[in-house]
Amino acid sequence: MQTPEELINNAPEERKDALIKLRKTIQDNIPKGFEECISYGMIGYVVPHSLYPDGYHCDPKLPLPFVSFASQKNFIAFYHMGMYADPELLNWFVNEYQQVSKTKLDMGKSCVRFKKPDQIPFELIGQLVTKITPEDWIKTYEKNYKSKLK
Repeated sequence: MQTPEELINNAPEERKDALIKLRKTIQDNIPKGFEECISYGMIGYVVPHSLYPDGYHCDPKLPLPFVSFASQKNFIAFYHMGMYADPELLNWFVNEYQQVSKTKLDMGKSCVRFKKPDQIPFELIGQLVTKITPEDWIKTYEKNYKSKLK
């Protein structure tokens, strides 16, 4: 299994500085309790089994995913499951992004794609990751996902 450092070192040269800065931004701002790991081949931040023994419903052996990022073929991808699960948080991010970026937001359900490393709004991502604690994420996850599985 690769380490976060190895994933960054294997990224294209022109993305390495942005990936290092993105990782540091997340580490400096994410609430205590989340743990960094490799998740689905990406650098991820998860709710560990020590806080949420049930794990991820798709594979309970895995910890509950929250945030991840990676260098993909044509862009840097940033995933935030909280935006997918919480429309109010998503609206906040979309509105704030428009205030701080000159580029059009390229976003899927939980994935924000940055085609150019210099377009990443690091300060905004730092603010975003502060907004949900592991306990908040567990509650939101159970309300939105676990209840639908029963």
